[in-house]
Amino acid sequence: ILPLKGRRSSIVWTETKAEADRIVALPDDEFHAELEKRFGLHLGDISVVGARRAYPLGLFVARGFIAERIALIGDAAHVIHPIAGQGLNLGLQDVAALLEVVRGREAFRDIGDTVLLRRYERSRAEPIAMMRAATDGLARLFSIDDPLARFVRNTGMAAVDRLPPLKSLLIRQALG
Repeated sequence: ILPLKGRRSSIVWTETKAEADRIVALPDDEFHAELEKRFGLHLGDISVVGARRAYPLGLFVARGFIAERIALIGDAAHVIHPIAGQGLNLGLQDVAALLEVVRGREAFRDIGDTVLLRRYERSRAEPIAMMRAATDGLARLFSIDDPLARFVRNTGMAAVDRLPPLKSLLIRQALG
């Protein structure tokens, strides 16, 4: 559940393709019941606004983020699982990293210099790999339909919620 302005949220709901197709095709009242069953009413009553959509998910990362006078950023460079809503943040971090490299360049280097662009590419490799691993791990963790896995998952989420320093650390990491 990703918060939006006002009393609205966007939901990223991960399912198998067959289950996603079934859920999207439900009549409005059955869809609403399924939504409440799956997400609960933690934020109050739920009302669906807008169309339902299903998209296949995947992890994609370009083999390289640079070419002659070209630097890829955001979704052009990497697509991660939307489970934690971090794609935009990662793209903004790409922009900041590229700007930092360009601002810090030697006076004789053109902004499209391959040496300069490699600095950007190297600076983004680890943060992108870590975010890919984290979002993919969360997606896999939440896709396990097993009572023990559900217990471990719920216990972990509750522990994070009850430990403000840990929660703050995770939020800072997510925001970059």
